Amino acid sequence: MKAIVYARTGAASVLSLVDREVAAPGPGEVRVRIEVSGVNPTDWKARAGASIAFDEVVPNQDGAGVVDEVGEGVTGVEVGDRVWVYLAAHQRPTGTAQEFTVVPADRVVPLPDGVGFDVGASLGVPAMTAHRALTVHEHGPSRLAPEALAGRTVLVQGGAGAVGHAAIQLGVWAGATVIATVSSDAKAELARAAGAYHVVRYPDDAFTDRIREIAPDGVDHIVEVSPGQNAALDVDVIANHGSIAYYANNNGEEFTAPIVASFAKNVRWQGLLLYTVGPAALHAAAADIADALRDGALPVGEAAGLPLTWFPLEETAAAHEAVENGVTGKILIRVSADS
Repeated sequence: MKAIVYARTGAASVLSLVDREVAAPGPGEVRVRIEVSGVNPTDWKARAGASIAFDEVVPNQDGAGVVDEVGEGVTGVEVGDRVWVYLAAHQRPTGTAQEFTVVPADRVVPLPDGVGFDVGASLGVPAMTAHRALTVHEHGPSRLAPEALAGRTVLVQGGAGAVGHAAIQLGVWAGATVIATVSSDAKAELARAAGAYHVVRYPDDAFTDRIREIAPDGVDHIVEVSPGQNAALDVDVIANHGSIAYYANNNGEEFTAPIVASFAKNVRWQGLLLYTVGPAALHAAAADIADALRDGALPVGEAAGLPLTWFPLEETAAAHEAVENGVTGKILIRVSADS
């Protein structure tokens, strides 16, 4: 089979296309024929990191395809099932930038009929991060479903990014009033296409006032991509007992928040990382995302607010560079020529 691998960390040039034997799934594992591989910032950051734990690594956490073989003891998934895959390369060398990958069965989720592999490969890291960000409020909900966030206001900072896009879609599906912030008119159109009720442009000297006009009682949930830049604003517009869930370090490695204003509002600052969040949160996210997919709530593509940029498998290095350079939307790799 064709696979993209790296044996040392560094720039995208460390990635190479090789031929490898197809591995057999062990007990509790599933082999998936990958149709589409999704690229996230975490993928290029792992590739560019200080070291690797294996002699050779296939990159990319997310993907979608068809179950090819199941290992001993696996239930709930069968050969021929269309699926999406998450955290394929977490503590394993078996990412999705290859024609076949073997992963633990609980990282494989059925893809509903009619939902494309492009959607499936765009889930994983972005959608599961967004789910977690929307389920850490002191008063719940811990799960998402239609009306689970009814009466709540959600502020998505960076509404044109992949996580922001998923947070808008999941928030709207769960009944929230969603406000998105963006940095350009073009990104504003994408946030609206994703379903945001209100879109606020920055920079703007009246940025806080514009959010307060929309949510005079404060916002209940904030999905934050840039706490170093937005912490003070977040505290200013958050409602009493609100949650600020941050998942990235855009525009700074550290942040400072107003102390008195934070504790006066009983603000919950919640960091989140899928690699350490634990299986319960991951399984809850996968189950709720599956329900949202069945309801048609997570489309991708420019018309749905998430432009897709495609690369063939042999150009995975260029795909990594596109993500690293901040291309708007989702970067996907056609692993199968039929995708």
